[in-house]
Amino acid sequence: MNNGDLSQKGGSLKGRLLQHEKLAKYTSWHVGGVADQLYFPFDRDDLVNFISALSVDEPVFFMGMGSNLLIRDGGIRGTVVNTRGRLKTITICDDQSLYVEVGVHCSKVARFCRDHGFIGAEFFSGIPGTMGGALKMNAGAFGCETWDIVEGIEAITTQGETVMHETEDYKIGYRSVIGPDNEWFLAARLRLAKGSTKESAEKTKELLSKRSATQPLSQPSCGSVFKNPNNDYAARLIEVCGLKGYVVGGACVSEQHANFIINQDNATAKDIETLIEIIQVQVEKKLGVMLEREVEIIGEFHVGSDHGGCT
Repeated sequence: MNNGDLSQKGGSLKGRLLQHEKLAKYTSWHVGGVADQLYFPFDRDDLVNFISALSVDEPVFFMGMGSNLLIRDGGIRGTVVNTRGRLKTITICDDQSLYVEVGVHCSKVARFCRDHGFIGAEFFSGIPGTMGGALKMNAGAFGCETWDIVEGIEAITTQGETVMHETEDYKIGYRSVIGPDNEWFLAARLRLAKGSTKESAEKTKELLSKRSATQPLSQPSCGSVFKNPNNDYAARLIEVCGLKGYVVGGACVSEQHANFIINQDNATAKDIETLIEIIQVQVEKKLGVMLEREVEIIGEFHVGSDHGGCT
């Protein structure tokens, strides 16, 4: 669908639509091929208008910070919606709850709660993504998980209709969320408690210090690549197998934290995906444990002819 089609069907769209846009600049790994089209909504209402204007069978993928995500070098056929910093409303509903749109960075949620006397959201300071991504995968840090404090969801359907859900409408697991088909998250209502701002600030500072000391924050990565197995840690298993520092192309297993793969030298998505597979094979072969990916991998393996030939 082109700009003209959207203008006719969607009315006065306020967002920005880019055609054949390379996605590497929007991902935390700094890799990713071209999207057929990439839309930056102006706000929630503009996003509703945009989705309403698309064909119901148009492939659509939502992204925020582009963390916990590997987009293959062949890119994405269809439409990508980037909500980072665009669906950015965060408001107090009452003394125990907040309304947070999906484009709000998790660290901002933690700061907002600290500044307004809410406790229970400090762990968001350790999640390198937006609320949308946290909802999608039940992101967690420091022993806490997103859906522990979710009490309601606002979503949008492929027809552009907004719907409300209770948490009972979703099946929640460790780094896993299964909900209604053909919907995307718009916002969440979080249930929290009132507490000491000072204590919340001290806890947040402590968690951030721990994160800085144990993770390669200055290098391009997606965050944790693998889920932790029951009663163990993926990083420990990878390290036991001697894979710290293992390199494929420009991708490398971090020396600081073995469950991080860093883009140290212009890595391709293929480099990273190959390294992920090598880690899985080696850990299963040596320790009998099949590591399950936490990172989501999407897109085409090869660049299509519409975007300059094959690689």
